[in-house]
Amino acid sequence: MARRIKQVVKDTSPPTQRTDPKAQEPSMSNDTIIDLATATPADAFVKEIMSNVEPVQVSLTKTDTPVTSDQALWVMIKNRTAAVGFKKFDEFMHNVLCELEMKRNTEDAAEYLKKIADQTKPLKVTNYGLVKVAAELFLKQECGELVKSFDDQHQTAEESDRMVKRRAFRGVSVEVLAEAKEKYLHKISEQSRGYTLPYLSSIINALKGIPLKQAGEVSSCYGILETQLTNPCMLELIWSYWHEEGMLVQSVNAISRRFQNVRAGSSRDPLAHLEMDPLRPLNNILWDYIQDEQHRLTILRRAYEYDHQYGLRLEGRAVPPLRSADSRSKFLESFHNLLNRCAAFFKQDDNTTVISDGFPVLNALKETHLILTEGGHNQYGDLPWTARVEMLIQQWMLARPEIKTFLPGRTMVAYPEEWMRQVDSIKKLYGWSDTPVMHYRDLGVFGEQLLLGIRFGNWNDISEADSAKNWVRFWRNEIQGYIHAYRAVTGVDLTNSAVNANITSSAVNATLPSILIRERMKQQKVL
Repeated sequence: MARRIKQVVKDTSPPTQRTDPKAQEPSMSNDTIIDLATATPADAFVKEIMSNVEPVQVSLTKTDTPVTSDQALWVMIKNRTAAVGFKKFDEFMHNVLCELEMKRNTEDAAEYLKKIADQTKPLKVTNYGLVKVAAELFLKQECGELVKSFDDQHQTAEESDRMVKRRAFRGVSVEVLAEAKEKYLHKISEQSRGYTLPYLSSIINALKGIPLKQAGEVSSCYGILETQLTNPCMLELIWSYWHEEGMLVQSVNAISRRFQNVRAGSSRDPLAHLEMDPLRPLNNILWDYIQDEQHRLTILRRAYEYDHQYGLRLEGRAVPPLRSADSRSKFLESFHNLLNRCAAFFKQDDNTTVISDGFPVLNALKETHLILTEGGHNQYGDLPWTARVEMLIQQWMLARPEIKTFLPGRTMVAYPEEWMRQVDSIKKLYGWSDTPVMHYRDLGVFGEQLLLGIRFGNWNDISEADSAKNWVRFWRNEIQGYIHAYRAVTGVDLTNSAVNANITSSAVNATLPSILIRERMKQQKVL
């Protein structure tokens, strides 16, 4: 008896009404069984066609956004903030103090040290004096420099990888970034050869009639400093605020008090076993650091400026109640609202069936930009610079081998920067906040980059959402990193909206972070 073979073939014909009651039963499949022994030519033809059909893959992609010229600004901000980070500063100080060949300069170490010595001639040149002047020169050469050409120092590969995630940005190179930068910058005036940001150019237009003052020009004693337009310093005071909340300054102050044999508190000093031998350089540097205290910013000076620029306040016995003349009380609400809108945008943007709406982000950017620029006066230029110099030096001292030996810390924690382990060790000894300083550092670094992109962007002249979409996509890593670090420090999730009992609409949590940190420290002591 011949063996009968059966072949399963996909039935692609539309369903038909059947009269057989058994046919009304639900079917698990639309497959049709073809008996090859009794198959008709038509059945064989269907079998042959179906065997040659290949599956069709269907996928959804995100919508593209046109490239906007202000993306060049964000690349510059990313590069300049990385250039003034602790790792670059530590490398710079190592090259200066160890008289090694300068990797970032064409001059050799001897010539560079001679330049530093010339800067310190009016002063008593000490080890700390050399460190202080070197820190100022480091910032002077790195914090601005918009006129620098794009080169391999601008981490082009990283920025390209960040931008090619959007299909419209493929092929980003040094040349493409340079071209975008040239299109973005505006010429200051017909008489000037310098270029500046569109935002600063609009400010110049509002100051028509005031002459420009060139660097070194003595013919005019009044005018707008052109160097402030061509090379605005890419520093934000929020970097210093979060590092101060992370107990960086307090840690160095504790070491300085113990160095002077001053006991902290009524009981035994947690740093009682500190013995800094005079055979190594940090002993002399600490001595000069303490002697130079009258030339450093006080905590009250910084506290007043935190309030002036961001409406942020410090909590503690060292900070009396502030009587500010001008406070950015709405900044925190505006900035947190922006971050909340960005989080909502990410959910839309990740959904390939939805075209994300960039206008809520654009409106939030405009609001935050307006509040930020209102605080960009008086001490805005000099105080962030001075605070950064002082805190970079403090980080550098904490990362010295002498302090590492005294405060070894937890070896198995992979800190991204060398000074962090020592700060966490001091916080543990004094019973301060048990939140790792790493989160405070992330808030400072990410917050600075985001606020620079908001402050120097020409958002008031933008009416289309493309720039806002590109901004939030470009800074996605920093935005989500800031939101995570803020939750770790304060316990508040900025992606959620808290309903205010007095307001019918929902609003983000705008409680001062210093108050939230203080409450968490109280809970920590109770536990």
